[in-house]
Amino acid sequence: MEKRSLIAVALSIGVLVLWSVLFPQSHPIAKKEVIEKTEANSPVASGTIKALPVEKPIIAVTDTADDIKSLPTFTYSREGMDIVFIESRAAIKEIDFKNHENYKFNLGEGFLSSGSKENFKLYSKDANKVVFVFSDGIKKIFKEFIFSNTNNSIELVINVQNVSSNKIELENSVILGRLDISPVGHQQSFLGTVLSSEEKTLHIGLNKEVTLNNATFVGLKEKYFCAIIENKTEKSTGFVRRFNGKVFDVGLTGNVLSVLPGKQVSQNFQIYLGPLDLRIINQTKPSWATIIHYGTFDFIAQILLQALEFFHKLVHNWGLAIILLSLAVYLLLYPLSIKQMKSMKEMQILQPKIEALRKTYKDDAQKLNKEIMELYKEHKVNPFGGCLPLLLQMPIFFALYQVLLRSFALKGSSFLWIKDLSEPDRLYTLQNAIPLMGKDINILPVIMAIGMFVQQKLTMAKSGGEAAEQQKIMLIVMPIMFGVIFYNMPAGLVLYWFVNSILMLISQLRMNATK
Repeated sequence: MEKRSLIAVALSIGVLVLWSVLFPQSHPIAKKEVIEKTEANSPVASGTIKALPVEKPIIAVTDTADDIKSLPTFTYSREGMDIVFIESRAAIKEIDFKNHENYKFNLGEGFLSSGSKENFKLYSKDANKVVFVFSDGIKKIFKEFIFSNTNNSIELVINVQNVSSNKIELENSVILGRLDISPVGHQQSFLGTVLSSEEKTLHIGLNKEVTLNNATFVGLKEKYFCAIIENKTEKSTGFVRRFNGKVFDVGLTGNVLSVLPGKQVSQNFQIYLGPLDLRIINQTKPSWATIIHYGTFDFIAQILLQALEFFHKLVHNWGLAIILLSLAVYLLLYPLSIKQMKSMKEMQILQPKIEALRKTYKDDAQKLNKEIMELYKEHKVNPFGGCLPLLLQMPIFFALYQVLLRSFALKGSSFLWIKDLSEPDRLYTLQNAIPLMGKDINILPVIMAIGMFVQQKLTMAKSGGEAAEQQKIMLIVMPIMFGVIFYNMPAGLVLYWFVNSILMLISQLRMNATK
């Protein structure tokens, strides 16, 4: 029975990991969230979440991606990052995080505001501020990007001055950035948008157009970095709408700005540009921390991340922290694991009797199953007793998979020969790819598979006939199957599973030694 359980677990891991890569899901966090399609004239409807009207876009921008690439830019350098501005739009094209392997976070036309189709000019810049201005004889628009010296926070102030003799009214929208979902496969699963209000946080699936009233902030994210914006002046409507093809705008729209002659109106926004790191985001604004979300098992993933950070503070190494986490999970599930091992041992003791029943009732499957169940009942053996600890491990496994794959804190963390625990261990890279393995030689999954082979060999029940043949097949097939499934997984996850397997092996040997 335990062999069948392992096969089911292996297949489940493979299917679910493949599914998460190919079909990334949206993850709303709320008691009741209804996303409705509508063709209303306005995207604002109190208490509802509605699809953005395509026929009346919030910001009328018709440029193609190629047009945007051709616009003149200049680079504004800060400690740890270079920010590329599009001068004529008073917008941020991309951020180059110099302290993180020069990772480029592309925003397209980040912080494009209503009226930004006009030709802005650079007004001034210094160590902490970049200011743009636009004037057409009717109005003046100043856009100030004010940078913090202590964190990744930016203040955006948009000041509209009416220099005419008539009242003017302007749209009031700001695009946080553009999300290109055209990459397929593994990388696409890391892309996402977030709309948040005081009542709920929506993690929007790809290829969806959505609005959320009374939004406190909106965000877009990639694997390790994110951008967030919040309107500090008024409550706004957050939106995700199609720009063109597979490119979507993410931003905020507020009430129409009405400016009397000779007067001015200001809008103030708080921005975060930086790592998807819970500690850093909490230092900037704790309410923004909900942008970090690990999918279906987010609750478990958040607990595991906190536990990992706790262990890391103790040992100052993420590899050792993962080992301690594996030990902690093992001790937590130890009572169930003992029951599993006892169940397996009892099943082994009954194996000769089961073989005898199979010979006796080989032509009557129904009678055979009945007799086997009677045998289990007589000896008080639960044939499914070995499955429960494995099933309880699955949510932890999938949650840890997401944590190790997405956690910025673990990016680039080394352990022994492993250069990055969030990636396969890549002991050696070949010039030519090997089928199922690729160019990278990952030794840790191989060690894990060998350990599994030894574990099965030492704990294999003595039996004959058909059961013996099945055991011999499983002895070879299971380590290979798990080795293939784990081969390209994050090294930290393989390390966790390997340590857990070793602990289970030690316990099994101790139990086998008892009379």
